Amino acid sequence: MATVAFYGPDDRRATKVAVGIINSGNKVTEMEIWSSETVDVRHDPKTGRQVVDFFDSRAVKTVAMTDRIIGCPHEEGIDYPEGGVCPHCPFWVGRDRWSGEKIH
Repeated sequence: MATVAFYGPDDRRATKVAVGIINSGNKVTEMEIWSSETVDVRHDPKTGRQVVDFFDSRAVKTVAMTDRIIGCPHEEGIDYPEGGVCPHCPFWVGRDRWSGEKIH
């Protein structure tokens, strides 16, 4: 099984797609990420082909995917300090990443 999640600077443009491979014990065994600063990865044929090739090379039979962009593409503790907010994606500050609604 594979999971697919989209991330972007706001809820309109996905600049990152993360694909996780889950084994029969429900553990993520592998993760692959594709990103682009210039195109929406949801609509990019090149990214789409790479994701499908990744599925095929791992014999994926089932895919679970989010129906929306679920947050900032930057990683806490890597791209900005732990416990902070991303300075590059002000849209996501104070928002629920699953609904996109303001929580403050």
